[in-house]
Amino acid sequence: MKNYISILFLLVSLSCQQANVSDEAATATASPWANVDEILANIKPPVFPDKNFDITEFGAKADGKSDCLPAIKAAIEACHAAGGGKVIIPAGEYFSKGPIHLKSNVNLHIAEGATVKFSTDAKDFLPVVRTRWEASECFNYSPLIYAYEQENIAITGAGTLDGQASNEHWWNWVDNKLFGWEAGMPSQADGHSRPKLVDWNTREVPVEQRVLGEGSYLRPNFLQPYNCKNVLIEGVTLRNSPMWVIHPVLCENVTVQGVKVFSHGPNSDGCDPESCKNVLIKNCYFDTGDDCIALKSGRNQDGRRINRPIENVVIQGCEMKDGHGGVVIGSEVSGGARNIYAEDCVMDSPNLERALRIKTNKTRGGTIENLFFRNIKVGEVKEAVLRINMRYMMLADSNQVFMPTVQNIYVENVTSEKSKYGILIDGYSDEFPVKNVHLTNCKFNGVAKGNDIEFAEDMNYKSVYINGKMTE
Repeated sequence: MKNYISILFLLVSLSCQQANVSDEAATATASPWANVDEILANIKPPVFPDKNFDITEFGAKADGKSDCLPAIKAAIEACHAAGGGKVIIPAGEYFSKGPIHLKSNVNLHIAEGATVKFSTDAKDFLPVVRTRWEASECFNYSPLIYAYEQENIAITGAGTLDGQASNEHWWNWVDNKLFGWEAGMPSQADGHSRPKLVDWNTREVPVEQRVLGEGSYLRPNFLQPYNCKNVLIEGVTLRNSPMWVIHPVLCENVTVQGVKVFSHGPNSDGCDPESCKNVLIKNCYFDTGDDCIALKSGRNQDGRRINRPIENVVIQGCEMKDGHGGVVIGSEVSGGARNIYAEDCVMDSPNLERALRIKTNKTRGGTIENLFFRNIKVGEVKEAVLRINMRYMMLADSNQVFMPTVQNIYVENVTSEKSKYGILIDGYSDEFPVKNVHLTNCKFNGVAKGNDIEFAEDMNYKSVYINGKMTE
């Protein structure tokens, strides 16, 4: 009888062990980070035919003064007509008196030692094109490099693209003396262009009627593929943008890697994929006047009407210096944001305000969910390592209320050395809190004021330390 009981006990014990192993395996399989491989498998850079089109063979001169835009246009047309290939801008300094518009199957290659400088005369960026300005749809000045409804396009090479924006050009359209504006000078406030665009958005005025451009003083973006598929931006350095620097809109299958961004003007966000699906941002360097990476999906009614979230984004191995935030979701995120992964990044500057940031408000609406951050090393930031704000400033927004949902945020193996706060969360209210936030194996040192959390539900901590003291 004793032997029978012993054998029975052994069988039950083995069965339990097997069940535990199965549960652990299921948990490992169910890990949300397992989805990264699936997302990356769907992101494939475009491949181009082995054909070269050197712009100097189309008449471009590397003297920094002659307008090379006609030669670039001719080379792009020839490349496109031939079925695709590489349009080469060789070493030297070139001037473009207007925007470069890409076509399908064209790789614009800025070779090492090449610099392309763009005109600062706003009239050179007319006629207007369909674009988004601060995530509202409109017709405005052409971005400096633009593509509309194209497939298999790229900007590659180790050269430099310089928008030449400064306190004397473009930036002084913002009515702010920090950027060269003085009383009596024109600005984006003239004609109430910015609130006019928000009003058009609110009233769902047809986009074809939202024509801005000359006299509106709304600055163009630097690089914008709009409603494109299979986009590659690799290796180039971008400097001094009028506004947002890299801004893919409504695109699918986007790779941005090995890119360096230096732009300290107003709204100089580094990389703002908007309403895009399957995006990889890898091994990039950002030193900016606004958010380094900001993920968006349309502002207010435009975002809800088009209903295209920013989704399936993987950020790996990037370095952030100056900026308002390192990896940011919002604030124009009315179409929603989901399945966002950031890992193995370094963020460090006394002029970097936050590391991980989510910003929205009661007019944005949309659902922000399934955000995953791990293995991020933060040196110094001004405000907080993790900042979630559901009461972000509304500016000229409408009075309509569409409360957003912010939930399912996972932060793992994040360290920091100096900040005002470790975790700073402003949910909207008891009825509309930030929900389901998990922090695991995090150490925030040099924190001046600890954590400040208001209206957050289901905060989960596992081995989280603020100045050496475990958070519970």
